[in-house]
Amino acid sequence: MTRKIITITAAVLILVAGVGLNVLLTSMRKPPAQLPPRPTALQVEALQVEPETVPVVMVGTGETRSLDIVAISPEVSGRVVNVHPNLKVGGIIRKGEVMFEIDSRDYEARLDEATAAVEMNRQTIERLKRQYQTDQERLTTFERSRDLARAEYERLKELFEKDQVGTRSAVEQAERAYNAAADQVDQLSQALEVYPVRIREAESALRAAQARRDLAQVALQRTVVKAPFNARVQFVMLEEDQYLAPGATVLTLADDSILEISVPLDSREARKWLQFKNAGDKVVEAWFRDVVQVPVEIRWTEDPTGHVWKGYLHRVEKFDQDTRTVTVAVRIDGENARSIDEEGLPLVQGMFCEVRIPGKPIEGAYRIPASAVSFNGEAYLVVDGRLKVHQLTRALNIGEQAVITDGLTPGDIVVTTRLVNPLENTPVEIVDLDTRGLAPDAPAPAGPAPEAVDADTEPAQEAESAQ
Repeated sequence: MTRKIITITAAVLILVAGVGLNVLLTSMRKPPAQLPPRPTALQVEALQVEPETVPVVMVGTGETRSLDIVAISPEVSGRVVNVHPNLKVGGIIRKGEVMFEIDSRDYEARLDEATAAVEMNRQTIERLKRQYQTDQERLTTFERSRDLARAEYERLKELFEKDQVGTRSAVEQAERAYNAAADQVDQLSQALEVYPVRIREAESALRAAQARRDLAQVALQRTVVKAPFNARVQFVMLEEDQYLAPGATVLTLADDSILEISVPLDSREARKWLQFKNAGDKVVEAWFRDVVQVPVEIRWTEDPTGHVWKGYLHRVEKFDQDTRTVTVAVRIDGENARSIDEEGLPLVQGMFCEVRIPGKPIEGAYRIPASAVSFNGEAYLVVDGRLKVHQLTRALNIGEQAVITDGLTPGDIVVTTRLVNPLENTPVEIVDLDTRGLAPDAPAPAGPAPEAVDADTEPAQEAESAQ
């Protein structure tokens, strides 16, 4: 019992000594120096912006077609006697070459007959004119004979009535001679009056004969059918010895010297960015003005990274009220439609293509990453080392960039790091400030301009970011 009490007493003494030592050491410790609280700066990447002229490119698609496609029908009937060796689908026939010929013997005979009729009517006119001249000369003689007969008759009549010289029989005979001469004059005068009418009738007959001859000559020429231009044969249903009738289509030719693409554009894009010429005179028609024929880029959709063809904007074709699109026509010359790559394909009819059309450039705009602008048009700027929220006006998106027309000033620093609900006026530490890419003097990026997306049609999306 005594040993147990001694053990408990020793343990208590040890515990009391430990507590006392701890209190002594604690009383001897000095507190550390206190510093005022310091807020943590938000580390971000940023872009310093400068105004510039931003090009706008409208993008559309359409199918390439030849500008002129002509259906060829024979204009005269007959048997085919000659066919061009290239008169096959896909064959090329140069302008002026004979595509096919129709038997011309019947038409040559008709031309000879019509030519003879023309010559006969020409000779008839010549004969009438000569007779007219001759009869005019005869009329002078007949009038002289009539005057002499009248004078003789009057002289004999006066002698017989006054002096009883001569006989009544002689007077009557002189009267008959006078009447006969006067009748000849009247008949010839009447004939002379008809001559101009007869000559005009003969001239009308000559013109009719000449018209028949011209028709026969045209029909003969139509037996030979030539290519109206450098043509590609699209359709052919023609063989040698085949009998052709007028009006039936036997050939379809395409003129590939100019290709055209109809490109539908959103009417809102066309309203904002399509460039029209100034109307010099007063416009009286309710239609689009002439477009500025800007150069365009054409790519085949089957080879989007391949050859780029150069064309030009030509005109506005139509407005579609159902799709609310404005269709423009783009043209490309045949020479420019060839590929400079020997292994590449040329641009031909039927290819579905992407067309990039330059629009009105935006003056004094700013380009920033589209991710730096929220769906409601807000962006974060660094002002005096702190985070500020600014409301921006976005005109459109070009690829991954947003084009800002209002809300920024030269030299503003836009935060490009994606942030999630940061507090305004938070201190900011810029770890990477980009001052290169979007300055006015910076060179344009190589390659074609990216597609323009209207900000009005961009779907609203929440900006996701990491603090």
